[in-house]
Amino acid sequence: MEDNEIIELFFMRSERGIEEISRKYGGILRKIAGNILNNPEDAKECVNDAYLGVWNSIPPNRPNPLLTYVCKIVRNLALKKYRYNTALKRSGYGEISFSELEECIPATGKETGECTEEELVRVIEVFLDSLDKKSRMMFLKRYWFADSVSSIAREFGMKENAVSVKLLRIRKKMRKYLEKEGIRV
Repeated sequence: MEDNEIIELFFMRSERGIEEISRKYGGILRKIAGNILNNPEDAKECVNDAYLGVWNSIPPNRPNPLLTYVCKIVRNLALKKYRYNTALKRSGYGEISFSELEECIPATGKETGECTEEELVRVIEVFLDSLDKKSRMMFLKRYWFADSVSSIAREFGMKENAVSVKLLRIRKKMRKYLEKEGIRV
């Protein structure tokens, strides 16, 4: 079923819309939540909460593309659950991939006197567009989908050390780019 047909099901308030999203995108949603949380039960809960989030936001929203929309919802829910779990010292998984970015992503918001989140997102998008496809995919798999270095290495037919070095170089390049764009890191 095409995305626009699924969206129409939500506008008609048909529960079949949830079934179709689950059938079409459930696997990738579970992978995103699972990679961030490393806990199948928490991941399943986040995916189900994401379906509810989609149900509550369509209508009025008519997302395009639908996959990106539902991935963002599940990722945000998984990150919220991750923060909750780690704040209570229940888990340390995923900390490494998020801490890797701390060296090159500045604080945002008025209270810090730094750039706004929207400005930062725009500049990072331009930076990612400047990368070759392989580098961009590796970066997104690690820092958006929270894939492990070993998983990325297998997918790209590389050694784990080579992937780690490549990601380090991308982060350094991003830091220089952000500084060149006037964003203090």
